[in-house]
Amino acid sequence: MKFLDQTKIYVRSGNGGAGAVSFRREKFIPFGGPDGGDGGRGGDVWIEAADGLNTLIDYRYQQHFKGQTGGHGMGQNRHGANGESVILKVPTGTEVLEEDKETVIADLNKPGMRVLLARGGNGGFGNAYFKSSVNQAPEHANPGLEGEERVFWLRLKLIADAGLVGLPNAGKSTFLRAVSSATPKVADYPFTTLHPHLGVVTIGDSERFVMADLPGLIEGAAEGTGLGTRFLGHVERCVALVHLIDATAESATEAYRTVRHEIEAYGEGLAEKPEIVALNKVDAMTPADANRKRAALSRAIGKDVRLVSGVSGVGVRELVNEIAAMLRERRVEQVQAAEAEQDWTP
Repeated sequence: MKFLDQTKIYVRSGNGGAGAVSFRREKFIPFGGPDGGDGGRGGDVWIEAADGLNTLIDYRYQQHFKGQTGGHGMGQNRHGANGESVILKVPTGTEVLEEDKETVIADLNKPGMRVLLARGGNGGFGNAYFKSSVNQAPEHANPGLEGEERVFWLRLKLIADAGLVGLPNAGKSTFLRAVSSATPKVADYPFTTLHPHLGVVTIGDSERFVMADLPGLIEGAAEGTGLGTRFLGHVERCVALVHLIDATAESATEAYRTVRHEIEAYGEGLAEKPEIVALNKVDAMTPADANRKRAALSRAIGKDVRLVSGVSGVGVRELVNEIAAMLRERRVEQVQAAEAEQDWTP
């Protein structure tokens, strides 16, 4: 299945059905009076977050969606049927934006969350609605109201607990393969990963978390260079970041600062997320060289640095356990913050 995280859709709710002009005509009842029924309501257009989806590829091939027109009213006070609504199923984590691609209308960040995109038109009144003591035989009815027609952008931001970030060819895909059953493409050239991959990492018998392998960032990514901000948006959903750096690179410090600069320039709170820094590909170096490089990087950035290798497995399990512990801590903090907010009263 191809990955698609951004698409444009056109929606139109159904028109309301027209009211009927009708008079009761039966034998021996010469003055039956008006009996035209009302028109039915037009169908709405809804969007709903659904489990089991991780791409917007369905909206690559169908982009126009229209609610059903309401049924017209009929004689004998028969009302028209309501038009059938349309429900668009999207992955959890999808944002709905206006046509300007900036104004967020809805953020479908919970499974089952549903938002109304276009409301169907009301049905028109039949002539029975207008009868009165001074107008006992009205000969007019209302047409149904037209539905709404709108254009939206859908933007998917994958929901993952931890996100792998780093320069191209830092070994992120290899690391994800080592800790989960995901099979992202691995090759010895940059930009092997062209779209995010998700993998479920299992800790023990019951604990697990979702890790995202994101395409490599290069200098200027926050301004659109390379794969640009399109995939930085997926990092917004992550609870923590795992910053992998190629230990065989000429300058690990420069590689770290390049990616951090792009994360900070992008904004949206990415710079405040917890971060674990690790030197990857240490299997290609001697232990002494790896330790020297780790010490130099740690002094330069003021953070602890781990040594890992997605190929040989060195330090992988320890790093995964550290990520799991950080996620548990963050979840406890979020629960406590939510409880404190509920307890507060003005």
